Amino acid sequence: MAESKRQLLSIGVFLLIIVAVIVLFAATLVPLADVVPLILVLGGVWILVLATMRSQAPQKYERGAFSTLNMGLLLIAVGGAWYLLYINWLYSIALLLLVLGAIAIAAALKRK
Repeated sequence: MAESKRQLLSIGVFLLIIVAVIVLFAATLVPLADVVPLILVLGGVWILVLATMRSQAPQKYERGAFSTLNMGLLLIAVGGAWYLLYINWLYSIALLLLVLGAIAIAAALKRK
């Protein structure tokens, strides 16, 4: 039951993210090249919020909060790397490797 409420909440938040980015684009605050990266970053931030919600009330057969956190961080990193691609492609690679390295260290140090 709690998972279905989170799914519906996530659909609503995702639609609000798309609306917010469209409004920013229409107001010429965001160029067309930054629309998809901004959606990815804001979606990743929402997944981080979901990870916090999962850590407070874990379910037995549900994805763990740590896994959800990693998915959100990767989504933010992909969006940020896509944005940095227009500046310098080396920054994109550096950002992705930085996030992957941080996730690997966190997974190695994680205790059950």
